[in-house]
Amino acid sequence: MSAEKNANASWIDKRFPLTETWKAHLAEYYAPKNLNFWSFFGSLAILTLVIQIVTGIWLAMNYKPDAALAFASVEYIMRDVDWGWLIRYMHSTGASMFFIVIYLHMFRALLWGSYRKPRELLWILGVVIYLAMMATAFFGYLLPWGQMSYWGAQVIVNLFAAVPVVGDDLSVWVRGDYVISDVTLNRFFAFHFLLPFVLAALVFIHIVALHHVGSNNPDGIEIKDGPKGNRWSDKAPADGIPFHPYYTVKDLMGVVVFLAFFSWVMFYAPTMGGIFLEAPNFQPANPMLTPPHIAPVWYFTPYYAMLRAVPPLWGSQFPGVVVMFGAILIFFVLPWLDRSPVKSIRYKGPIFKVALAIFAVSFVVLAWLGMQPASDLSTLLSQIFTVLYFAFFLLMPIYSSLDKTKPVPERVTA
Repeated sequence: MSAEKNANASWIDKRFPLTETWKAHLAEYYAPKNLNFWSFFGSLAILTLVIQIVTGIWLAMNYKPDAALAFASVEYIMRDVDWGWLIRYMHSTGASMFFIVIYLHMFRALLWGSYRKPRELLWILGVVIYLAMMATAFFGYLLPWGQMSYWGAQVIVNLFAAVPVVGDDLSVWVRGDYVISDVTLNRFFAFHFLLPFVLAALVFIHIVALHHVGSNNPDGIEIKDGPKGNRWSDKAPADGIPFHPYYTVKDLMGVVVFLAFFSWVMFYAPTMGGIFLEAPNFQPANPMLTPPHIAPVWYFTPYYAMLRAVPPLWGSQFPGVVVMFGAILIFFVLPWLDRSPVKSIRYKGPIFKVALAIFAVSFVVLAWLGMQPASDLSTLLSQIFTVLYFAFFLLMPIYSSLDKTKPVPERVTA
């Protein structure tokens, strides 16, 4: 039986690098031996992407991208399709879980300095994936054709009209019509179906780039530069262990805990009190009735709060649009803003730690403010926390170079 397996594997290897791929990316890919629970979120991001693609394909089998039929088709999926309610809630819960996992994954990169040399391109690819996620979520936001879907998409698309000179034409081009209509629904459905596969390709490139430069670790030390030779291979770094089976088993534990929480939300709190699924979205879209409070879904609300925080200039919301998109695009230059001689938060000084804590709190508070109705107080708070958000990036070259750091060990710590 073993000889037959070897013969089959040999036959495949002559035509496809199966064994070589297995060794390069799993069995002989050496990861740092000190990875902790923060490393779970990379594999969980892949899991949630698979969940979204699989459930999305099944939903598309019964969904009607037609303004007259879209809302009814969602109700049909929920009420009449076998296990349709489960698939729909898996998809809606999965969308929020995807962003939760990605936000924690990005926060871990800030903690470990995973955006620093030699991982600048890896970080940039990650930000591109984040933008592709946001685009996918944006295009999917309209598809249920509920009240919040319709009016939320109306507000977001109208932001393009704030661009000087070409704004009106740009918003018409995005909608495909002068208002949100059946044409908009069809094109958003097409892009929402296509982009997850683009996202999967970007994730593949991200993983290839990761395995080329090697995984970072809580110490921010490059294990490939350390002493060679250990019990697995003469070519392996002494502070590295094979990803399989050690981290595949460890990641499985993370998957079990994650799926337990995922299942609890899906079965007992799929709307999360209106955060994951808004109450107005259970009402069909009505172009003649505007909801009293329009807000995007929670993973967009930090940027929505920034948009509202910036007062219009000469009647145009363009400054707010610039700030909103700037808050996302500034991540691209992060690798060149950090001037600290060390990578990991473990060895950085108190100034950086306080700055990172303020940044994290600002992001969470902005997310909450974006869900609230506009008021003088919420606008003032949004302005304060928007300034703190940007200060983390814009002042980083100064405070990261002035901050006192601790000595970095030559070998990774246990």
